[in-house]
Amino acid sequence: MPHAVSRLRAARLALSTKPFLARGGFKRERCEGCRLVPSHCLCSLRPATPTRAGVCLLMADIEPLKPSNTGWLVADVVADTFAFGWSRTAADPALLRLLGDPQWQAHVVFPGEYAAPGRAVHTVLPADTVSNAGGAGGAARVGPAAGDLPPRRPLFILLDGTWAEARKMFSRSPCLSALPVLSLQPAEASHYKLRRSNRDDHFCTSEVAAQCLHLAGEHAAAQTLAAYLDVFTHHYLQARNQLPVAWDGAAHQRWRKVSCSTAAGGRSNAAAAPWPLRSEEPMAPSRRS
Repeated sequence: MPHAVSRLRAARLALSTKPFLARGGFKRERCEGCRLVPSHCLCSLRPATPTRAGVCLLMADIEPLKPSNTGWLVADVVADTFAFGWSRTAADPALLRLLGDPQWQAHVVFPGEYAAPGRAVHTVLPADTVSNAGGAGGAARVGPAAGDLPPRRPLFILLDGTWAEARKMFSRSPCLSALPVLSLQPAEASHYKLRRSNRDDHFCTSEVAAQCLHLAGEHAAAQTLAAYLDVFTHHYLQARNQLPVAWDGAAHQRWRKVSCSTAAGGRSNAAAAPWPLRSEEPMAPSRRS
């Protein structure tokens, strides 16, 4: 069954009046399951890692159409991934229902410097300890005072687009204005290779999601998503440069290691692993058209 980003992409394509041509991408047939050329297809590696945390992608207009978009990878890994197109004039009713669902404890993930005083937080409670007995503004309590209500599940709202688009979504989305803002403090710069950024503190959507999962105690899913991004990046760049996949390269070796570790230990496995855990595989230079 297609995941949320795939369905949003299909809906956006249905509204298009002409084919979408990715800037700098290859112009060959692509697999519908992973958006890569068939010779570099990634579908056989699609992971299944159970999580209690969820991810909500609020996506700029053409972001679902871009083959380099990594929100697709998040939806591959995290079963409870929701995706909505962003509109300045009206929020999707399904998004409003999701935000009102009492099973979720929602956080908007964005730099704290742009949040109102007192709104930014830097930590989240582990996925198994967030209680429904929250107070005003989405605050949560744990322990006996929480009563017998089932634990609330972390829901990370990621603004998926260019930096300018993300800032616009953050400042012009009334439905998000009452939610706490999770401000991440990454230990290192982004390793994303498929698009350029002028700032080292900008991360791709998949990297942000992995950091959020790690904060929520979803260590196995975080490591899986980080390794999956490395493998996707390798396949994408090899296809762009008309080179074969290095199945025994560093990215795939790390992927096999993380996959075996996750299969053996379940959701909490890899808790003791250093974060972030990266491969040191050199990336082939991109060929620009």
